[in-house]
Amino acid sequence: MEQFEKIVGYVDDFVWGPVMLMLLVGTGIFLTVRTNFLSWKNLGYALKMTLSKEARKKGKGDGDISPFSALTTALAATIGTGNIVGVATAMALGGPGAIVWMWISACFGLTSKFSECMLSIKYREVNENGEMIGGPMFVMKKAFKHKKTGALFGWLFALFTVLASFGIGNLTQSNSISSAINETAGISAKAVGIVITVLALAIIVGGIKTISKVSSVVVPFMAVFYVVAGLVVIFGNIQNVPSGIVMIFKYAFHVKAVSGGVLGAITASMMRAMHYGVARGVFSNEAGMGSAAITASAATTDNPVRQAYINMTGTFWDTIVVCSITGLCIASSGVLGSVDAKGEIVTGSALTIAAFKTVLGDFGAWLICIGIALFAFSTILGWEYHGEKAFEYLVDTHKYNIVYRVIFSLVAYVGATTTLNLVWSISDIANALMAIPNLICLLVLSGEIAKDMKVFEKEGKRL
Repeated sequence: MEQFEKIVGYVDDFVWGPVMLMLLVGTGIFLTVRTNFLSWKNLGYALKMTLSKEARKKGKGDGDISPFSALTTALAATIGTGNIVGVATAMALGGPGAIVWMWISACFGLTSKFSECMLSIKYREVNENGEMIGGPMFVMKKAFKHKKTGALFGWLFALFTVLASFGIGNLTQSNSISSAINETAGISAKAVGIVITVLALAIIVGGIKTISKVSSVVVPFMAVFYVVAGLVVIFGNIQNVPSGIVMIFKYAFHVKAVSGGVLGAITASMMRAMHYGVARGVFSNEAGMGSAAITASAATTDNPVRQAYINMTGTFWDTIVVCSITGLCIASSGVLGSVDAKGEIVTGSALTIAAFKTVLGDFGAWLICIGIALFAFSTILGWEYHGEKAFEYLVDTHKYNIVYRVIFSLVAYVGATTTLNLVWSISDIANALMAIPNLICLLVLSGEIAKDMKVFEKEGKRL
């Protein structure tokens, strides 16, 4: 068993290695150039639409939930522990410059997120229950000229999405909640597991409409809550902010490896910053993974391109806003590069907590605990919908969705009370593998994406 765990660990390291990261970012760069940088040029337009009153209404077109609800449900899955733990880990292992590479990957990730959402809305279907269903699996099945290849790719994507939903979307998240609450408040993992399971089941049983209603309230609240708390920490260390920003950019492009001084126990270089920044950035915003496109397919819209612009902003809110708050808190607090009692580098949630404590004291630890709990629970809700629709695609009917919902909720208890490193590694591999067919699909259909964007630019924006 130990040998098997090592093999799985090696596979996990390989699939999330340089080749996968180059494929993810490379696809974003290619799509951005091929679409004439329209995703960048229209970011202001997209943000304006997202915050408009119309986005909260089910007005023009067909769909089950409002454009804003589709975005917040997708954000529920992406704004998670990666925004708190992932950023801290990237900066501790790759140096402060890792945050710059998170920003760079997010800029190109905008187009990847736009493209997968636009195609999924364009090729969505109505199931037996009258609900909108879509996602990369439907795009592959319907848009590929070689139908057998498209069907195989779609089936593989759906399978890996279901596996990832239980692992990355559930087990790891519920474990993060129980660990954070147990360490901060001393409440037992079993008690936390029961609460998570009951709450998740109560919300999930209602389907996408209930999930979207909860997400449209919880996601904006938790994001604002965390951003405001982070700004308090940043302003509390305002005298260190200029030097912190200089440090971030200096070590993002420092070719030679450097350690010591302001870096403490950290070794920083451009390659390390690039590797950890891109890896954690992609893990956080999921651009190119195809997961957000499943939720986007449920949106009420009269034009796939219009809704795709709204969903595209998810990458902006997740990485450019929320991740940046964590990064600036850490960079301005002076705790980066510190070591714990065992002489090991402080990383993960412990590093973010240490940064918040510099201004807020022990109350800062409670804020991070609340933040992790909210972020992780919302991720469970968002990923349930992703996994459910992938499951529905595999069994070709909605009749067994309730079975999936109940099992998914019960698995949250297992995650909260058990550390399953092997399961986490396998689900991490599934998360990477679901991206491969999605990225191939985006590259194959890049001409169609560019064409639809240009048509919308001339005609759609005037409507």
